[in-house]
Amino acid sequence: MLDIQHLSKTFYPGTINQRTALQDLSLHLEDGEFVSVIGSNGAGKSTLFNAVCGVFLPDSGRILLDGTDITFQKEHRRASMIGRIFQDTSIGTAPNMTIEENLALAYRRSSGKRSLLAITRDDRAFFRQQLAQLDLGLEDRLTTKVGLLSGGQRQAVALLMSTLVTPRLLLLDEHTAALDPATAEKVLNITRAIVEEKKITCMMITHNISSALALGNRTIMMHDGRIVLDLQGEERAQMTVPRLLEVFKAKVSRELDNDRMLLEQ
Repeated sequence: MLDIQHLSKTFYPGTINQRTALQDLSLHLEDGEFVSVIGSNGAGKSTLFNAVCGVFLPDSGRILLDGTDITFQKEHRRASMIGRIFQDTSIGTAPNMTIEENLALAYRRSSGKRSLLAITRDDRAFFRQQLAQLDLGLEDRLTTKVGLLSGGQRQAVALLMSTLVTPRLLLLDEHTAALDPATAEKVLNITRAIVEEKKITCMMITHNISSALALGNRTIMMHDGRIVLDLQGEERAQMTVPRLLEVFKAKVSRELDNDRMLLEQ
């Protein structure tokens, strides 16, 4: 489904700011896989997502989605196939537009069928039905501006916007990191329900190691632009947070130095 082959990227080559962000990284995802991605700050997690989305071109390697080579495809061309939600709750939604306008915009962008200026009665019924599944009471607030919603409500709307038309791939870039624990848990439950119901192939960056081992069916750990651990099946099912930290230290000969990961176990 997603096939990343020997991907490498170095920023500012030949300067004092040279930084190798991805090193000969290869990864294959089957249709419907839900992969959690963990690693210290600077490990290359968001850089990997940016490469898949087309934010920049890699120095070498290929990216294939459903067998189509998208390595050099423009970012906006990939947007109809790849949904992405960020840590910042203000990204991905238009705060001065209403909930129904945001949903209509996302629907038009993903399907290419509707005009934003022509939100019909059927559209509103569809949006209300989808919002009701979030169990946040937003189905009765279609005309509320998104900027007036709480962070958790905005992330839930962003998640719905990214999946109104089922994407081929959904990328969740620490999408609960800015939320309080109770709200984060609520958004994670909504995420799990939507991904399972629509059978979406999904990758989720998280600093919560427990969530990384509990959500989905596979966990990968990155370090210095490489994948150093790939856990799935029985090995993942038996893995604990302390054991994972031990394995990481053995693999890279250093302690995991990200306080957020250690605190959010």
